[in-house]
Amino acid sequence: MAYITGLTRGRQEWTPRFVRAVDPEKCIGCGRCIKICAHDVLAPTEVDEEESAKMYANVANSEACIGCEACGRTCKKDAFSFEPLHA
Repeated sequence: MAYITGLTRGRQEWTPRFVRAVDPEKCIGCGRCIKICAHDVLAPTEVDEEESAKMYANVANSEACIGCEACGRTCKKDAFSFEPLHA
């Protein structure tokens, strides 16, 4: 199965992996991933649980993802899942 690939500046081939989902069970709502994404792929989502309002990241605009995986690298809880795009 073939995937879309790109080239680095040094002409090395790489396969970008695009954000698929954020696990709300792992996400602690710190917001680092939302701040690091330059393409507004992620947005906060609030969950009302009785008296506490928990926030977690959500994939709001997956079409804008460029496959850099910066959100996953900044996540200390490993809440992101990624997948390459089929050619």
